[in-house]
Amino acid sequence: MHTAAGTPSPRQHGPRAAIRGAAGLAAVALAGSLTACQSPFDDGSAKGPSASPEGPAATGPAGPTSAGDQYVPGDGNGGYDVQNYALKLTITPGGAKELDGTATITATATERLARFNLDLTGLEVASVAVDGAPARQQRGGSELEITPAKALEKGAKFTTVIRYSGTPRPVADPILGKYGWVRTSDGVFVACQPSGAHTWFPSNDHPSDKATFDFEITVPAGLTAIANGEPDTAPSGTPGGGAPTTGPGGGGGQPGGTENPSVVPVGNRMLATTSKWHVKEPMATYLATVDVGRFNVRTGRTANGIPVITAVDPTLAGVNVDTFHKLNGQVTEEWAKLFGPYPFSSTGGLIDNAGVGFALEAQTRPVYGAFGLEPTIVAHELAHQWFGDSVSLKRWQDIWLNEGFATYAEWTWDERTGGQSLQEHFDELYRNGSNGELWDVPTGNPGRGQMFGRSVYDRGGMTLYALRKKVGDDAFFKILQTWTKEKRDSNAVTSEFIAVAKRVSGKDLDAFFDAWLYQRGRPAL
Repeated sequence: MHTAAGTPSPRQHGPRAAIRGAAGLAAVALAGSLTACQSPFDDGSAKGPSASPEGPAATGPAGPTSAGDQYVPGDGNGGYDVQNYALKLTITPGGAKELDGTATITATATERLARFNLDLTGLEVASVAVDGAPARQQRGGSELEITPAKALEKGAKFTTVIRYSGTPRPVADPILGKYGWVRTSDGVFVACQPSGAHTWFPSNDHPSDKATFDFEITVPAGLTAIANGEPDTAPSGTPGGGAPTTGPGGGGGQPGGTENPSVVPVGNRMLATTSKWHVKEPMATYLATVDVGRFNVRTGRTANGIPVITAVDPTLAGVNVDTFHKLNGQVTEEWAKLFGPYPFSSTGGLIDNAGVGFALEAQTRPVYGAFGLEPTIVAHELAHQWFGDSVSLKRWQDIWLNEGFATYAEWTWDERTGGQSLQEHFDELYRNGSNGELWDVPTGNPGRGQMFGRSVYDRGGMTLYALRKKVGDDAFFKILQTWTKEKRDSNAVTSEFIAVAKRVSGKDLDAFFDAWLYQRGRPAL
C-alpha cells in the first residue's frame, strides 16, 4: 500500500495513508463472453429457501466471532479454515442495487461447530445453505451468524452458499479513512486494506485465513471486469482476428502485426458481459479486487515467461499503457532476482480513474488511483507480491513485514533508476533525530492509529538497510530469499523473521531488532 505523495501519513495524504497461454490472457480485452462452467459456482441450494427457514437447526458450540486482532476489532472468525471462495457477481454501477452475488465458500471445521460466523456489512442476505440444506441466519453489526441443520464435526469439509445483494458502501474509518468499494465515473474500484472485503462479499475477513478464489463476473455491455489471477480462455472472434497478444517482455506489438493489438476500443467490444477469473494461490481477503470500467488492456509475458496483464483507464491523461505494461514486467523480473522466484501465476497492474490518493497491492494485480504512473510506487506494490501477499500477516501488528520490506524495495528501484541511493534515503531520515513519527512509534507494534504511519514504512525500510549493513550483502539477500521460500503461501509474525535472520547470518541479532522495532528513540549506529 502506498500514497500517491509517497509519504505514508494517514491523516495528511489522501483518504488512506498507507495503501500503498497468451490466448487466455487476451480475455481481459473484452467485456467478457467466456463460456460458463458448472463448478465451483453452480449449486442448487443457492436457489433455495428464505433467509430464516423453518426446520432443524443444530445445537451446541459456536466458533469464535473474531480473530482476536486488536488492530481490527471484530474482524475475522474462528472454528473453521476457508479453502476457497467462489464469487458469482453481477455488478451494475449506478444501479438500484449495484451488486447481486452468490458466494460459495468451501471450508474445513477446525472444531465442532453448531454455529459459525462470517463477516458481512450492509448487504441483504436472501438465503443461506450449508452442505445443500437450508441454514438459519441472523445479523448483528458486521456479523452473519449461520446455524446449519446439523452440527459440523471437527475436520469436516463443508460448503456454505449465500445469496446476497445490495450496494456496497466504502468503509469510513475515523483513523484509516475511506476505502473499499469506491465508485468511479464508469464503474467501481475496489481496494480493501485492511477491513473492506466484507463490504462486498461474506468472508472470514482477516489475513490469517487465506484461500483460493474464483470469480464469475457479469457487467453491463461496454464495460470490462478485471479481477485477481488469470481469466479463462477467450473465445474466437476477437476484433482483429484471433486472440491479441503482445510480445515477450510485455511491450510493443506482434511481429508484422497491428499496432497496439491488445487494445480493443470500447465501441468495438463484444456485447457479452461475463468473465471468469481464477486465483490459484492462497490469498488474503483484503487483497481481493474486482474493478469495473472502460480499460485499455495489454497482455504478454516477462522476459522469463511470467504472464503480465495490464489495464489503464483511457481517460487518464499522461498515463501510457505501454509504458506501464513494460514497467510491470521489468520490476517483476528484477524483484525475482533479489527476492526469489515470483510466487504467483501472473503479474501486472491496473490504473483507474478512481478519486483516491493511494495504491494497493491486490494479489497479482496491484490497483492504482487516478494520480498517475509513478515507477517507485509500482516497485513498492509489486514488491508486496512477495512481502505481504505470498508471505502474509498473522496479525496486523506486524504490518512492517509488508510495508517496511516494500519501502526498502521502493528505495532500491529509485537507486537503480538514477534517483537517491539507499544510503541517501537512510541518511536523510536518520539525521532527523527529533522526528517523532519515526522514533516515538515502535515499528513492530505501532498501534492501530499508526499501523500505516511513517514508522512502519520508513523506519521499517531503514531496519532492513541497517540489517544489510550489519550482516553483509550475501547474508542479507540470502535472508530475504530464505524468508520468501520458507513462508511462501503462508502467514508469519516478526519473531519468525528474526529467527530466519539469525539462523542464516549466524549472528545474535536480538538486541539489533529490539532497538529498531520495539524501542522508542533513534537506534545507535
